Amino acid sequence: MNKSNISRTAPGESRDRLATIGIIGLGPRAETLLASLLVLDDVEVGAVCDLSDKAVAKILSIFKRHKRRQPKVFKDYHQLLSLPEVDAVLVPTSWNSHLPIAIDALEAGKYAAIEVGGASSLDELWRLVHACERTRTSCMMLENCCYGRNELMVLNMVRQGLFGEIVHCAGGYEHDLRDGLALQGEAGSERAVHNRYRNADLYPTHQLGPIAKLLRINRGNRFLSLTSTASKSRGLQDYARRAAGRDVAFAMGDVVTTVITCAGGETIALTHSVSLPRPYSRNGRVQGTRGIWLEDANGIYIDGVSPSVELLDPAGNPYTEHHWDPVDKFYSQYDHPLWAQYHKAIVGGHGGMDALALSAFLDAARRRVETPIDAYDVAAWMAVTCLSEQSIAMGGHPVPFPDFTNGKWINRPPLRGSAWTLDEVPSLEASARQTP
Repeated sequence: MNKSNISRTAPGESRDRLATIGIIGLGPRAETLLASLLVLDDVEVGAVCDLSDKAVAKILSIFKRHKRRQPKVFKDYHQLLSLPEVDAVLVPTSWNSHLPIAIDALEAGKYAAIEVGGASSLDELWRLVHACERTRTSCMMLENCCYGRNELMVLNMVRQGLFGEIVHCAGGYEHDLRDGLALQGEAGSERAVHNRYRNADLYPTHQLGPIAKLLRINRGNRFLSLTSTASKSRGLQDYARRAAGRDVAFAMGDVVTTVITCAGGETIALTHSVSLPRPYSRNGRVQGTRGIWLEDANGIYIDGVSPSVELLDPAGNPYTEHHWDPVDKFYSQYDHPLWAQYHKAIVGGHGGMDALALSAFLDAARRRVETPIDAYDVAAWMAVTCLSEQSIAMGGHPVPFPDFTNGKWINRPPLRGSAWTLDEVPSLEASARQTP
């Protein structure tokens, strides 16, 4: 059996003890995560849970194919949480259930990793934060882009000062999902139902995660306020009519635009668009006083480094034309140590970032330390959905951001002592010490 050489074992810790995890919710996302888990040599999936016998059977067949020991099977996740051998749980369930399940896991003393999806209320986010504080456990969001190669490299470049002082960032989720959203009825996915009845940025976390880490949100900086607007809703209705002859109304605007202000003076622009024809983009942008990264241009421009050409306009007046450097030009010098160390061994979805995020979570769960994305981060990122819904309903009026840290953000230090930290950039040597 081929095994990944990614290890979450801390320096000096015995690798004899497996990290034992449970998986609650065995849909397609669980299958993706399992593909990454079953090639690791220091983790065991000890238990799984789902109401569907069909989903359970499919998951168990994956264990058999990988020649791994069959896990315990439950229909009631509370029974899984009662197992003393389980260190942590993955919760790839539906949007409406993953936070309540994660809170129950925390109360049972288990680390919890949830999947994406915006929150339905601020109250459930506060309950998540309070559960982590009370139990001294941790909840981490898995599917986000913090561990993407380009995002990590830009983080490295920002920390080294190549972009100067950061002024503005942008990101979003622009993805043609008409097939999955327009043609589903009331019995379809919760995601489709949310699009029918809510007008909000329903999926804010993908690019907001890396931006928040880059700006040190909750560790010396925080989100202050938010303003959101939404265009008219036409894309999904049009597609449903043309593809299936159905007339269905959707509340969510085709393009939702959100602007966040930060305590440090930075602004963040987010775009959510899933109902119009277009290529996929996370619309990443980091703009500083000395340079810019722009995802859709696949380019970086550093003042005084990137190419500039002196030209003459038709009237003979001189002007300067600036040109992008390709992103891959910077890999050799600024690739993040995690990618430099592990890129040949990464197994998993979303270009390998899923495997790194999962490994970061498992490292923290094994050592019972803070996860690099914690409950304060999860709450702040997911809150965008609730707050954008409120702002849109009020005609784009600004709404304040809750401070989920209750003031701790002012003096909260960066997370150190882990190769997986997103607050600092550990040396390649430090990352290598965690490699078997």
